[in-house]
Amino acid sequence: MNVSDLIFTSAAQRGPCEEAEAACLALLEKLHIPFAGLTHDPADTIELCRQIESRLGAPIVKNLFLCDRQKTSFYLLIMPGDKPFKTKYLSKQIGSARLSFADAESMEALLGVKPGSASILALMNDTGRRVRLLLNSDVLGHGTVGFHPCRNTSTLRLKLADLLNVFLPALGVTPETVTLPSEPPAED
Repeated sequence: MNVSDLIFTSAAQRGPCEEAEAACLALLEKLHIPFAGLTHDPADTIELCRQIESRLGAPIVKNLFLCDRQKTSFYLLIMPGDKPFKTKYLSKQIGSARLSFADAESMEALLGVKPGSASILALMNDTGRRVRLLLNSDVLGHGTVGFHPCRNTSTLRLKLADLLNVFLPALGVTPETVTLPSEPPAED
């Protein structure tokens, strides 16, 4: 995977990019949220993101776009990249009988991104506020976190406090904290 050696800290330094990423960077600048970013080949799996983490200096988290069986409730789950995910532990906490990964069409319609590019930053495109943001409590321990700015060809390092205290309130989004086990509990 090719990863740029140049770190950008503004939209001007980033240079020309796709419209969705440009809009994301512009919003961060408008909100006075500092960021540092790298460009790279498409990174649509956590395994590819691991190659970016050390150069970026921040852990890159999993961003899972989920829905209920009827596709009437949608969720964006943010969790550590190395943590296993089992839907049954989350389903109980959020009161949803069955969860699955949402389809690409729903992701594009609600978050304005393609699979592999979903992140907390894509919530800027959810103008109807149909997506519930779920933060795994383990993520709250990170000072900085890496997220794609609506495209998986670059990754930004952001302070988690800026996302929680400036970005999300500006969007009118209130995150819900969930707890997911690192290891599945022993069956009785």
